[in-house]
This record gives sequence, structure tokens and C-alpha cells, in this order.
Amino acid sequence: QLQLVESGGGLAQAGGSLTLSCAASGRTFRNLAMGWFRQAPGKEREFVAALRWNAANTKYADFVKGRFIISINNAKDTGYLQMNSLKPEDTALYYCAAGNTIWGMIESAGGYSSWGQGTQVTVSS
Repeated sequence: QLQLVESGGGLAQAGGSLTLSCAASGRTFRNLAMGWFRQAPGKEREFVAALRWNAANTKYADFVKGRFIISINNAKDTGYLQMNSLKPEDTALYYCAAGNTIWGMIESAGGYSSWGQGTQVTVSS
């Protein structure tokens, strides 16, 4: 069974950068999609970015386009979310997820069967 562990969260200033990591164990990302979601206090979990295991396709939420980059290193069984030009509204608990979801449903949390525990990102103004 696939297990995911996020790391790399922390405190950043507005305009700064952070890179989150998502380490897989138990199996690889092969043939799966990997996604990042986030949840701010009092808000619903929302889609941030996703890609196929071979990085053939990527998708971003409009609010992170041009600022965040999703990537994967299959040799290390690790996915990444590079976050640049951070804004206070990016403050949230960030989760990585993986699953055998179809690309048309890539933004839906329900399509992912494995989730990490989350890593907190706090952006100060």
C-alpha cells in the first residue's frame, strides 16, 4: 500500500519561496497521478496542482499558475511542489495525494486513494 509523507513546510515571508516534498513508500508512483491540495482554516480542501507519474501532463489551479511548479523524481520516489512568490493567502496545510484517477478528474480529491498527513505552510505579510 502506498504511503506518502510530506515535508518542507514552514514559515516564509510574502514574496519568498518554499519547496515541499512528498516521499512515497510501499510502492512507487508508477501509473498513478500525484497531486497537491491545501486546506486553510475554515475553508474546504482545494486543488493546487497535479501531474501524471511520468510528468507527461501537469495541471495547476489558476491561483498558482506562474508561481508554483510541480515535479516528480521517480528515481527517488518523491514528488515536489516548488512554491515561489508566496502570498499570505497561500497559508494552509498542504497535502500530497496519489491515485489511479483519470485525467479529467485530476482536480477532484475523491480520485486520490492515498494521502499524506500534511505539512503546514505559513506566509507572513
